[in-house]
Amino acid sequence: MLRCSKGDARMAKGKVITIAQQKGGSGKTTLAVNLGVMLARAGKTVAFLDTDPQGSLGRWFMTRHEAGRADGMEFSTASAWGVGYEVAKLRDGADVVIIDTPPKADSDLRPALRAADLVLVPVASSHLDLWATDGVLDLARREGCPVLVVLNRARAGTRLGADILVAAQELEAEIAQTQIANRVAYAETLGQGLGGVEGARSPAIRSECEALLAEVLAQLSED
Repeated sequence: MLRCSKGDARMAKGKVITIAQQKGGSGKTTLAVNLGVMLARAGKTVAFLDTDPQGSLGRWFMTRHEAGRADGMEFSTASAWGVGYEVAKLRDGADVVIIDTPPKADSDLRPALRAADLVLVPVASSHLDLWATDGVLDLARREGCPVLVVLNRARAGTRLGADILVAAQELEAEIAQTQIANRVAYAETLGQGLGGVEGARSPAIRSECEALLAEVLAQLSED
């Protein structure tokens, strides 16, 4: 598996996860939020870095902070070219830094990829979303970053869901075994400053979030 070339940055404490996808609506922020919550529940300190001008991750964090639920979490923002500087600060005080990026795949994304120990690429259940991964995967390859494609908003038991899974397996990237289902609860809890496991209390949500967390931690431990 290819690894990022980050020189002395590898000596820093925290691991960095960049969540990237060219197409909007793929669920990047939802994935960032739920992964961060699961990491925090596992005893990790988490720093969120929002580089998307839309600011959805920031709104979620402030809602959570105002409710007194942000212990063990930090939040910051940065422009594309300020990512390296901000990450260098955040990873000294956090076990994991999660970067949420804008829906695009161009040179502005490269600093967030360059900083990453792992790049997560969410793919929603449509061929349009699948096709949109090409640009991100190409940039990640150029930066030598490990990539894990996550089938997000998946529709299990449907022909479309099966077609997307088959097509995704043809990508030149590793596919997460865990699929995150298309559940209303994820959207509802996001607006409350919560993760899915904190709001809906659904065994299915807990199961898939725990499974994805295990896969991500396994990837990071290989670095």
